[in-house]
Amino acid sequence: MLTTKIFFRKTKGGNVFKTVREHYLRDDIHCGFKACKKCIYKTRNIVLDDDNSNINCSKIMQPYYLLIDTNIILDQIDILEEDVIRNAIIVQTVLEEVKHKSSNVYKRLKTIISNTQRKFYIFVNEHHKDTYVERNPGESTNDRNDRAIRVATKWYNAHLDIDGNKIKTILLTDDARNRELAEKEGIPTITMEDYILSLENSGFLVDKLCKKSYGIISDGPELFPCHFTPSEIHDGIKNRKLLQGTFTASRENFLEGFVNVDGVEKTIFIQGRSNLNRAVDGDVVALELLPEDQWSSPSDIVLQDEEEIGVDDILEKKTVLDKSVSSNKMERTSTGKIVGIIRRNWRQYCGILQPSNIEGNVRHLFVPAERKIPKIRIETRQYTVLSKQRIIVAIDSWPRNSRYPLGHFVRALGEIGDKTTENEVILLEHDIPHSRFSNDVLSSLPKIPWRIPEAELVQREDLRNLDICSVDPPGCTDIDDALHCRDLPNGNLEVGVHIADVTYFMKPGTALDKEAALRTRTIYLVDTRIHMLPDILSGNLCSLREKQDRLTFSCIWEMDRDANVINVKYCKSVICSRAELTYEEAQLKIDDVTQQDSLAKSLRILNNLAKKLKAKRLENGALVLASPEIRFQVDCETCDPIEVEVKKLRDTNSMVEEFMLLANISVAKKIVEEFPEFAVLRRHPEPPSANFEPLIKAGKNQGFIINVNSGKELAESLDKCHKESNPYFNTMLRILATRCMMQAVYFVSGMHQPCDYYHYGLACPIYTHFTSPIRRYADVLVHRLLAVCIGSDTTYPDLLDKKKIHALCNYMNYRNKMAQYAHRASVALYTHIFFREKFEDEEGYILFVRKNALQILIPKYGLEGTLYLNTNKESSVTFIYNSENHSQTCGNVVFRTFDPVIVQISLDRVNVQHEKLIFKLVNPFISGFSVTPVSAKSSNIMLEENAKEAVKRKIETKKVSDDNTKSKAHKKKQKKRKH
Repeated sequence: MLTTKIFFRKTKGGNVFKTVREHYLRDDIHCGFKACKKCIYKTRNIVLDDDNSNINCSKIMQPYYLLIDTNIILDQIDILEEDVIRNAIIVQTVLEEVKHKSSNVYKRLKTIISNTQRKFYIFVNEHHKDTYVERNPGESTNDRNDRAIRVATKWYNAHLDIDGNKIKTILLTDDARNRELAEKEGIPTITMEDYILSLENSGFLVDKLCKKSYGIISDGPELFPCHFTPSEIHDGIKNRKLLQGTFTASRENFLEGFVNVDGVEKTIFIQGRSNLNRAVDGDVVALELLPEDQWSSPSDIVLQDEEEIGVDDILEKKTVLDKSVSSNKMERTSTGKIVGIIRRNWRQYCGILQPSNIEGNVRHLFVPAERKIPKIRIETRQYTVLSKQRIIVAIDSWPRNSRYPLGHFVRALGEIGDKTTENEVILLEHDIPHSRFSNDVLSSLPKIPWRIPEAELVQREDLRNLDICSVDPPGCTDIDDALHCRDLPNGNLEVGVHIADVTYFMKPGTALDKEAALRTRTIYLVDTRIHMLPDILSGNLCSLREKQDRLTFSCIWEMDRDANVINVKYCKSVICSRAELTYEEAQLKIDDVTQQDSLAKSLRILNNLAKKLKAKRLENGALVLASPEIRFQVDCETCDPIEVEVKKLRDTNSMVEEFMLLANISVAKKIVEEFPEFAVLRRHPEPPSANFEPLIKAGKNQGFIINVNSGKELAESLDKCHKESNPYFNTMLRILATRCMMQAVYFVSGMHQPCDYYHYGLACPIYTHFTSPIRRYADVLVHRLLAVCIGSDTTYPDLLDKKKIHALCNYMNYRNKMAQYAHRASVALYTHIFFREKFEDEEGYILFVRKNALQILIPKYGLEGTLYLNTNKESSVTFIYNSENHSQTCGNVVFRTFDPVIVQISLDRVNVQHEKLIFKLVNPFISGFSVTPVSAKSSNIMLEENAKEAVKRKIETKKVSDDNTKSKAHKKKQKKRKH
């Protein structure tokens, strides 16, 4: 059967086009009921049972099916995921609405439907002759869809009459209007709350009900301005009276945030509860720019919880923020207020319940683990159990008369403080896909043992005769790169970088490829890693293991002795690595002159070439930045950290890095040459000059001028900044410079002009990622492009679809950012575990001076912490903040950026949600504020008159001690080797 729809479209030129759309209707679509005799044509997807219907509902006394409305799926998906609702019907109209409104909920719904035990049936009502409905003149799309859902429910009730035994079909909906119309038409309906309350033993499900509002709260005073309507927002943006952007909450002050507006260089600053107007981090908002005389600037106060300023102050809007706004007009920044929400970016949040002493209370405050998210008010009857656990909560709404958003309990994760639970929180909070690989993925993997097929060997360059080796960190199992170097007859050198050929095992469009594209990269936590690829590939067949034949993609240069590239070739190859070396082992091989084997000689030449390559990069203006990185020594049984140390970098680290950089640059040039519109590249935008203000100020306060006109001038300025009295000064400046940088991002070449390809940090005009396909999906795409370039593979549509690759690049950028945050959170977790029950006195440096705090960097542990000032109102000690030179003064002691201090570090576990390191001043000593040192080491330091000299002396002593230790270890190894 056929029905048609006719559309008329008028062009800008005044022409009218008539469009006729054909819509086919059928009479052979099955209802899904196994025992149905009315439906002639059955399919494989008949899932609805008559003997296993839902009969445990006290309000429905006969067998029944549930036909689920769109709003139920969108709002109550957490309940639907519980295995309590079975034999349910999802009509096509609902499925399409859910897909259009929320891709995340749609994926979760599809997972439920795919579970055959749940018996969820998709009924294609839009193509059934008896259930299809035309949209009436003047009827909205939403009203038409609601009518289609009611028609389908009515049809099922008339259809499912088997031998006189009727099976009732109930419309499950929370839409009051749809329910009212259904009841007028004689269609049985029920709300989700009524349904859940009528089930047996459903108490735990009540907590999971999505609540759009609570009755008591709706009667309260209005605390926030009313949001603009969608039409008002649309008109305001169109008339340029409003701006649209993404809201980012401040980590340091919960009453501040920023909105990043496309096309506007500087972010718009938002300050104050009413101006934030219920925006949650990540929301797309509409904002109005305030008049310039009302502009403000970010507070110098660290304010992480409203308990720090008092509820009364908040309600009266007399917060300490008002006192912190700078009066200097030049320092003020563009400031606005949020007037509407365009799109919510709410997700599920991990955290704990705030302690409550009110017995029998069902309303509780949930404290998210992420500080940028406000507390959430939920209802639960399980407080006694849940108060000791990490739980997940979802936000449902945020009324104007509620200080906090309203939400509902989703599920419990485990006991607070348990390492497994805390790691799960990190993964969930940073949206890291970490479920086990599906059966579809695992079934597509090669069977072990596996050997390279002879046909494949014939097509590849056989490089198994070369002295190839890998150099990686200790314990590395996913070895995806290896190197070789040998002399050529003409006096030049042949240098090769060999990268695991992941694309041989991972073909486009397969389940494995889709899963890798979803994960986009391997995630590294302190005690575990979440692999992008299954272990059979990442740790075995793709890993370039010692004395194992492996498939690779090689980039081979001819170079002269001064590291100038003569030519380069790319080829699919097979190698057999001579050795798996750690950085330390490779360094010992290079340094030990008694080792004269071919591998040692090759490494020495590679190391020499790498130094020349690096010198050229630095000459071009490449930046040498710094970030404190630490390594944990973990107990083999408990997995608890037993020692923390800053990662040591050797020449071999730089050696590998230089050749990987060269390979990435060479491949980038090649794929852009062949695919100027579709190459996947990586760029590092030049930071706007405003980003460098903290760095310039910090340098100026120490008597140095830092020039940021170009990357080369910045690099030269940083090289000149040294202070004999502070050996860590230059490193701290480079740490600050790192924080001024923009994020490096993936992009597709056709979306930018060649001048925008530039990589600021590396000072190179073009760059990509080619060298880690086991760990990064971007490298997989580059391998596929390069394979087409050299004729060893064919292309496929998605690889040359600019829009799809552009979207994939944006997704990979998001995943990269989340991976970095997850790694930092993991380091923070293990740092806290390390400091449990410890009190350590350590040297540190002031990184930032705030109005109420000093940000301290501890080089030994590579961590930062906050030393709060003026926190004890009863104390006679007062610190005076100077906003001009960013210093704090107490008596005759002045604290400035980069000054050395000694602090006592301990862990405050009072707030189990936000355990934090507590820093207390040991030296310089301030009576009434400094604490007594906990070790003789600190006692001796306290006797020194000059704290700076003491810190310097201690660092130098430690350096000599480390050098002596290294020397003794080296001699011991040489003696052992000779023996």
